[in-house]
Amino acid sequence: MDTLEPIKEITDIIKENGGASFQFCYQCGICDVVCPWNRVRDFSMRRIVRQATFGLTDIEQEDIWRCTTCGTCPQRCPRGVNQIEVGVSLRRIANEYDVFPESVAPVITAGGSLMAEGNPFNMERDKRGDWAEGLGLKTFTEGTEFLYYTGCYFSYDPRMKKVAVATAKILDQAGVDFGILGAREVCCGESIRKTGNEEAFKSLAKENIKTFIDHGVKKILVSSPHCYHTFTNEYPEFNAIFEIVHMSEFLCELLDTGRLQSTKAFEKKVTYHDPCYLGRHNGIFDAPRAVLKHVLGTEVTEMADYRENSLCCGGGGGRIWMETPKGERFADLRLQQAIDVGAEVLVTSCPYCITNFTDSSLGLEDGQVLEIKDITEIVQEVM
Repeated sequence: MDTLEPIKEITDIIKENGGASFQFCYQCGICDVVCPWNRVRDFSMRRIVRQATFGLTDIEQEDIWRCTTCGTCPQRCPRGVNQIEVGVSLRRIANEYDVFPESVAPVITAGGSLMAEGNPFNMERDKRGDWAEGLGLKTFTEGTEFLYYTGCYFSYDPRMKKVAVATAKILDQAGVDFGILGAREVCCGESIRKTGNEEAFKSLAKENIKTFIDHGVKKILVSSPHCYHTFTNEYPEFNAIFEIVHMSEFLCELLDTGRLQSTKAFEKKVTYHDPCYLGRHNGIFDAPRAVLKHVLGTEVTEMADYRENSLCCGGGGGRIWMETPKGERFADLRLQQAIDVGAEVLVTSCPYCITNFTDSSLGLEDGQVLEIKDITEIVQEVM
């Protein structure tokens, strides 16, 4: 019998899927020490990398799906191992063989919804722009300065729609020339790519890129760090280069130039949470703090883990679609850190963080109250 295709070693498959840096690991264990999972349970990224080195990875294990791609271990690794790439490469193999643990099943549903409706919620594509009803926003046309790419959570999630509305009102008050695409935009694809579904990511990316080019988009304003990361760092893989601005940076510019001015003080004590994909992954730490300083008139109160050492909310890497058992939620720890510094309001700049923190706030002990807000909502309150 002739061999039509040789059997490939799993190590070769991992390399082909972008995880070749595993070969530099010398098992120092720093990744395990800094991983937020080890604050709530036992988890070893070092073991996953070691198994990959010898081609012994069990792609049916739940552990390859735990990584939130927070970026803490790659920035600390002395050998330049990119643990995120290793983990995603293993998930790509799992996708290829259609192997998903029961706890990961929601990823399959999200992927199907993304391909069918362009969002992970199985909501009708035609209703993507309904959040803007009554606001008088214009549809983006060629020549408009900014496209406000709203994103899935801000378009469909009832809590996050409030942030989209606040954003639109601020932009309008500042006289910004912007428009939206409504049903013409689809998910940026960041999270589904991190779950290993490269086919879905490429389909979504190509659809968005074609839409942007067809409409003459040059500058894109986003509220989600995940959209920011993907448009800035991953869409260029398709030779698509746009000017991407995160809303926290734009708010800072509007306040610095006087196009936005606060008319009253924000009286409550505030602390700020750095989202992984805004801070660690893309280095945007100062702009949100400058915005809050404008609003508060003083420096923001910092929690125990902040800036480069910020504690992940637990929603990255597609885990926003998976259920995390009570007692294993990073968000619970983060809320306690906010309470420990006496904060009344926990401010952030990411829909995943707000979703997870809001869920965790429901389980606070009696007498503990903490508001969860997007930085845009804070600015709108004082305008």
